[in-house]
Amino acid sequence: MPDAPGQVSRALRAAPPDQLAEEADRAIRLALDASRTEVFIADYRFSGLWPVLDPDLPDGGFLACQGVAQRCFSSQQPVLDSGEGGRCRVYLPLSVWGERLGVLMLELPVNPDAAAVEVARDVAGDLAVALRAADRGTDRYRRARRRERLSMAAEMQWDLLPGRSVTHGDFVLAGQLEPAYTVGGDHFDWSVDSDRLTVSVLNGAGSGLAASLLTAVTVNAMRNARRSGGSLVEQAELASDTIFYQQRGSRHVATLLLELDIRRGVVRAVDAGSPHVLRLRGGAVSPVPLEQQLPLGMFAEARYEVQEFTVEPGDRLFVVSDGVYAAQPDGQEPYGERAMARSMRSTRLQPAAEAVGTVMRELHAYHADADLRDDAVIVCLDWRGSSPPDDADGQ
Repeated sequence: MPDAPGQVSRALRAAPPDQLAEEADRAIRLALDASRTEVFIADYRFSGLWPVLDPDLPDGGFLACQGVAQRCFSSQQPVLDSGEGGRCRVYLPLSVWGERLGVLMLELPVNPDAAAVEVARDVAGDLAVALRAADRGTDRYRRARRRERLSMAAEMQWDLLPGRSVTHGDFVLAGQLEPAYTVGGDHFDWSVDSDRLTVSVLNGAGSGLAASLLTAVTVNAMRNARRSGGSLVEQAELASDTIFYQQRGSRHVATLLLELDIRRGVVRAVDAGSPHVLRLRGGAVSPVPLEQQLPLGMFAEARYEVQEFTVEPGDRLFVVSDGVYAAQPDGQEPYGERAMARSMRSTRLQPAAEAVGTVMRELHAYHADADLRDDAVIVCLDWRGSSPPDDADGQ
């Protein structure tokens, strides 16, 4: 039906936040002649996809579709699963600006042609936007994402995040926090503004709620300066002054601030502590040398300087907190010296959102799947190279 996306979109706009999945189900059945739909939401660890409409789906039925749904989620492409009697299940990614939320499954009476799949994909895109907006008005979809109870500190950290991935014409960015359900102080933040991408990675001090509160103050101070038009140095200095006058130097936050000129591939950096930058280029992983300055909040009126480095088209940058590169379980050599570089090289053909998961899984394996002893954050930035500027004369 040509106006199917419009019909579904209107239904989504009229739906209460907590009933979005049900209203989408009714509208999609009518508009696309579907006999059944299901919305799968990815959990905090990206370890699985979980049904919203039918949370009590029998294990057999759930597991049967889980693998196909996961394939759709990982590839971010529609996947068709033909069944008996000509019926077909269509799995579609639920993504917003590159942030992967989950998967929409439609059960159709016949295999759809390419045009019908594109219509269904548009419907899934509208639903993804609505789901992200609905998070402000209901806890339903956040509950679906958690496989265990979050600590209060972790609740604050996840609410503070800008998202977990974003796609731009010139770059792709993704990040992950661990341990997902008890993370305390480590954090990342980002903002895209015209030709500038700002990224900050924090190695929070301490653990638990106290660490989370300190991180929240730091992130919001940097956001306040950034949103007021402040430079990278002004963001660092406002955050540092704010922390110092609250803590009087007793606590501080190691932070790395990066600002990428999206068009030129020039990165400006303020290195205020321990997060490290590593570059994957041509199959080789190497650290980006930056001169470390004082952590934010260590001294009154600390002042910071900017350093610069460049990226080339196809470069992948990883930013990691010390919970990643310094992990040293049971007296083993630090994770970052060999194992981390090996896991980063293995991500060469993976998208950024998959790459952070790969490195984090390798970190868990290095710990023999025991709980991480420290918070860990990984951010992955792929710079594709500048898109050609628009021709103002139309020539």
